[in-house]
Amino acid sequence: MSVAQTKPTLSPPKRWAVLGESRAAIDVARMWLPLAASECAKQDVRQDRFIIVVPGFAAGDASTKPLRRYLQNNGYRAEGWGLGRNLAGADLNASLEDLTDRWDPEPQVEYNGEAGVPYLCDRLTERVQARYDDVQVPITLVGWSLGGYLAREAARDLPDIVDQVITMGSPIIGGPKYTTAAKFFTARNQDLDWIEREIEKREVRPIQQPITAIYSKSDGVVGWAAAQDYFSKDVQHIEVSGAHIGLGFNPTVWRHVMAALQGTS
Repeated sequence: MSVAQTKPTLSPPKRWAVLGESRAAIDVARMWLPLAASECAKQDVRQDRFIIVVPGFAAGDASTKPLRRYLQNNGYRAEGWGLGRNLAGADLNASLEDLTDRWDPEPQVEYNGEAGVPYLCDRLTERVQARYDDVQVPITLVGWSLGGYLAREAARDLPDIVDQVITMGSPIIGGPKYTTAAKFFTARNQDLDWIEREIEKREVRPIQQPITAIYSKSDGVVGWAAAQDYFSKDVQHIEVSGAHIGLGFNPTVWRHVMAALQGTS
């Protein structure tokens, strides 16, 4: 367990890190051996936990299939989020008025879709609640990149249902502000400072569940300092070496996810 810490300087990834994202191909190549090994040593299915894996920005459940297969081979019931492609809510046309009362957004003079991600958080929260009603066991949320932010917010709103959160290279601070995806949002004239303030406001109600935050200082998509949790009391930070777009295929990351699930990280 670690307590809140002092934030280092926040910034988007350095240019050298962005160029290094091509290393993801190495992670994809490396994943096949541990995946095959887990297939050969399949474990009995555990009934005491259910895992939902949330994909990153612009990705869908296909992107998390290798990780989910690895978890399944190790005895965990794991499924995708089931909400299609994660486009940060840009495809949902949500307004501030569409948000649940779990949000208290600051009024805006000009609204340009900034409620997209909060609205997507609400949808994931509803999805997790529905799956819990079906399976009746605690749910662990594993999120890659933006998926990790969504997982955190669902856990914040469902403290009696979600038992643990694991994030992989997730923009915990600032939303898109300290990521290379910032251009996607600024091109839509979204106010990144407003988004950052709304994210920080949520931390007034801390996440109670254990959190494992996996990050890479060579992440070429999310600034590594913004992928750490400086607010929660029960958080374990794990640094790995790897490209952002390869984190979900990285065998080292898989081992850390497994260790977190087993309480040995």
